[in-house]
Amino acid sequence: MNGHMTPDEFRQHGRQVVDWIADYLERVESYPVRSQSAPGDVRAGLPAHPPETGGSFDDLLADVDRVLMPGVTHWQHPNFFAYFPANATGPAILADLLSSGLGVQGMVWATSPACTELETVVVDWLAELLGLPASFRTDSTGGGVIQDSASSAALVAVLSALQRAGGGKIADSGITGRHTMYVSSQTHSALEKAARIAGIGSANVRVVDVDPRTLAMRPEHLSALIAEDVAAGAVPTLVCATVGTTSTTAIDPVAAVGEICRDRGIWLHIDAAYAGVAAVCPELRWINDGVAEYADSYATNPHKWLLTNFDCGVLWVADREPMISALSILPEFLRTTASASGEVIDYRDWQIPLGRRFRSLKLWSVIRWYGAEGLRAHIRTCVALADEFARLAGTDEDFEVREHHPFGLVCLRPLWTSKSADVANESTMALMERLNDSGALYLSHTKVNGQVVLRMAIGATTTERRHVLDAWERIRAEYRVLNGQR
Repeated sequence: MNGHMTPDEFRQHGRQVVDWIADYLERVESYPVRSQSAPGDVRAGLPAHPPETGGSFDDLLADVDRVLMPGVTHWQHPNFFAYFPANATGPAILADLLSSGLGVQGMVWATSPACTELETVVVDWLAELLGLPASFRTDSTGGGVIQDSASSAALVAVLSALQRAGGGKIADSGITGRHTMYVSSQTHSALEKAARIAGIGSANVRVVDVDPRTLAMRPEHLSALIAEDVAAGAVPTLVCATVGTTSTTAIDPVAAVGEICRDRGIWLHIDAAYAGVAAVCPELRWINDGVAEYADSYATNPHKWLLTNFDCGVLWVADREPMISALSILPEFLRTTASASGEVIDYRDWQIPLGRRFRSLKLWSVIRWYGAEGLRAHIRTCVALADEFARLAGTDEDFEVREHHPFGLVCLRPLWTSKSADVANESTMALMERLNDSGALYLSHTKVNGQVVLRMAIGATTTERRHVLDAWERIRAEYRVLNGQR
């Protein structure tokens, strides 16, 4: 029977794990990008029942290699282009280990002052690095908080907006009457899920038309929908404008949308989950246009493109009062002298769960290790590689590239010979599956105006120019095979 792992045992096995991770990162390119496992393979390789007695850590690591690794899709692979990146870097991995080792539960300031106060520092640092407004700083009326994801940030924003729209009473009395939210067809599904959870309901999530060319929200249609709902007795509660949609990185006109929200007293939430961190580069800071003037809340995910391990999403609010009013419940066992003084932040009031990990350690570690220059270099490298890929595909008569690609995503469509729209879509999907099944690279797809397009998302820390050029050659070669142009 094994007892608790001793410090000496931990030291021994910890070195094994660090070496294992280092070896993995060193050889990640040797694996097929996408898992080659069939459904049930991993489960079949594991015992049906838990062990009665403990085993060795060596055996556990052997099972990681034998059973689990064949079922892993390698997000850190240089040819992983399917989704927005989930960067795992050395500084963040090691800081996550520190967080796990400390085992802090940072629900209130008193349970670990360092957990709270480091977070206030790093979210203020990040706001400065991204050029976000002063109202988002924790020493102002608003502030920032690390969430697990932009989905949780959206839910917090919706609950805060409801509380404000209801005069500060909804958290206690519940929703009365019909409240409406406004998104576009390109908005992330997390917003509709937040509406369901918050009690607004999917039926009251109004979908605003987009420009068919840019896929950006049309302010005039938003204004018309709001007027229609007000006339029907509804309470327009929140509008979500997206900076860099998941599908194509389309950008909604924040200033025009924000002006409508300000005139109507509606909460404006900005979802910049992927693209927001690009503002670390001054030349890309145009994506913040309208944020300072109009945004009530703003979310971006360092765990996508800013070299920080999942999970680490940041939510800022311009005024923290509606959020705390919506989320703060104070049982006796959480009362502390520090909290009662009003001099500290209790981040339990800024999120859905009570408990919270020491997430700020990894963001702090990343910013300390790379500095602003290193962060900018990573973003610029990805943008430059995406631009080169777009030029290659855009000059090929067999492909069409969507014009809008200011970040690391390029959307392209193969032009099939003598095929109907439906058959062309099926052929594009077949092309993608052939490429993905090969294990050499991994792409994803979306639909734009009914046409299937391929998504090439460049963002892995290991991706170099040679990987992008090889991906293009593979795409073009497989296309020619399927199009009968051998």
